[in-house]
Amino acid sequence: MSENGKSGKQGKPGKTPVDFWFDPLCPWAWMTSRWMLEVEKVRDVEVRWHVMSLAVLNEDRLDELPEEYRDMMETKAWGPVRVVIAAQQKHGDDYTGKLYTALGTRFHNQGEGPTREAIVSALKDVGLPEELAEYADSDTYDTQLRASHKEGIDMVGQDVGTPVIAVPGADGEQVAFFGPVVTPAPKGEAAARLWDGTLLVASTPGFYELKRTRKQGPIFD
Repeated sequence: MSENGKSGKQGKPGKTPVDFWFDPLCPWAWMTSRWMLEVEKVRDVEVRWHVMSLAVLNEDRLDELPEEYRDMMETKAWGPVRVVIAAQQKHGDDYTGKLYTALGTRFHNQGEGPTREAIVSALKDVGLPEELAEYADSDTYDTQLRASHKEGIDMVGQDVGTPVIAVPGADGEQVAFFGPVVTPAPKGEAAARLWDGTLLVASTPGFYELKRTRKQGPIFD
């Protein structure tokens, strides 16, 4: 495992590696990640999971944030990503995606939120020692956390958040993009079509940004 938290492991033969940066606190990243798992079923891709941090992203602009969001960044956002990066560093990259799924299911689908109890339960769900929850209040692996965050955010710039997705481009360089933000997460061929379209626009030279209006928050299955 490299110092910055990126696995460096070889992907499965014939599979295109897709690097996905997430913060387990973000409900939109959670929806996109569930879509990405659907894409794995219908396209020859393999997702490699990495942490990024909304707390790190916003730490220098807390005064600009609405009070409720600022409070979340200061009191709730550090714990989950610190636990995930500690699990990765101590137990290996294979646990990163598994723990993310366990945390996201409890935080978002089951409505438990980013509580200590939910974190402990998620660790148990994937067979990790519950003592890892203690890292929620520890900066032991903050260097690795910040490096992983920087690797993802540097590809897309400081004006976006999570998720960030990167895939190999036609010229061998990675093509990276923020999103797509989608709810509910499409499945089957709908997931495949969105993937194909996302790659098409993201790999188009000169393409910059695409947004559409939304009328609802995330819909959790």
